[in-house]
Amino acid sequence: MLISLTVGKVDAGVAVLLTQDKRLIEFPSILLPPNISSGSIVDITVARNLASETKSQNNFTKLQDLIYSSFGEAEPSSPVLRCKNATQTSVVLEWDPVELATADFISLSLFRNGQKAGSIPRHAQCTKISGLGVDTEYTFQLVLRTTAGTYSSEKVTVKTHKMTDLSGITVTPGILPAQLRDTLTAAIERIGGKMADTVRLDTTHFVTTEGRGLAWEKAVEMNIPVVRPEWVEGCERGGRIVGVRQYYLDADPRQRSVSVATASAEPPARKESTVAEPSAEQNGTNGSGSQVAPTPPAKDARQESEDSSSESEEEEPEESPEEKEKDKEPEKIAVPEEQKVRVEDRDMHNPALRPNAVPKEKEKELDEGPASGAQTPGNSSFQDVAL
Repeated sequence: MLISLTVGKVDAGVAVLLTQDKRLIEFPSILLPPNISSGSIVDITVARNLASETKSQNNFTKLQDLIYSSFGEAEPSSPVLRCKNATQTSVVLEWDPVELATADFISLSLFRNGQKAGSIPRHAQCTKISGLGVDTEYTFQLVLRTTAGTYSSEKVTVKTHKMTDLSGITVTPGILPAQLRDTLTAAIERIGGKMADTVRLDTTHFVTTEGRGLAWEKAVEMNIPVVRPEWVEGCERGGRIVGVRQYYLDADPRQRSVSVATASAEPPARKESTVAEPSAEQNGTNGSGSQVAPTPPAKDARQESEDSSSESEEEEPEESPEEKEKDKEPEKIAVPEEQKVRVEDRDMHNPALRPNAVPKEKEKELDEGPASGAQTPGNSSFQDVAL
């Protein structure tokens, strides 16, 4: 098909061509013959290239098929969530590897009772949720978000165990004697627990008698309780799960909750002495254990009147409570001497015990004691004694 066009304007890159019906066509200048200017008439032959068109269409179809087979034929799959183990306060969940196909990973989240409990790494296949309530029902769901869309797992309902349900116990044995290991295995089977050869995420207790080894180090790293075999015996005796604090390797055996150990840990009762102990009065002590002076012998009415008359003649100033407390100590030490002096005073002042009455001055001298540096002769009278 031959078309005649008039050149209207020629620019550096584009030329404006005019048709016979006065239509404008922009045409590349590089395709026009040289020395073309405004007003020139050019003939352009136009034809359809079917071979090239078919080839281009085939290439485009192949590209579409490649894109579909690479990105559209497979899609991510929904996670399959299940419960691996449950105890009184924890749940271990696991799922199959996440299939992303050709999509990109965005996030993997765990929901508990409809609320987000936390994010999970892409390549993880299990997780442990702790701090749950005893004998309580929970609902868990795993949600996967990708560039191809969001995919959710089926909801899994799990109920934590009662304190008397020991089926959730999973024990990994450590360094144990052969006989003790067999006994431990039999005890675990009786209570309905499980044995694991290696330390896993669902391991609830690590039982050993020695704190060493690679398994022990891994249990410590994963914060798994490391207890002695007596813990399993305590659970079997009580018919319920017991605390692990008394069964740690460095725990005091006397504090264990096993009935036999508790009975042996009690101190023996104190035996009461069959020998009669002296009373407080005989020991010269009061109820608090401090020493007190013995009660002096009672005086008759005449002696009391004479003592009161002698004290009235020569009154001493009353002592303060502090001075009285200071005077108690020497009185405690001189208890025997004071008692002896009081007995002599009683014999001397009592008229019934001596034939001749003694003057009041003599009684005063006997009460006060001899003056410093003076001695009373044996047969001298009161007047002969130097004062």
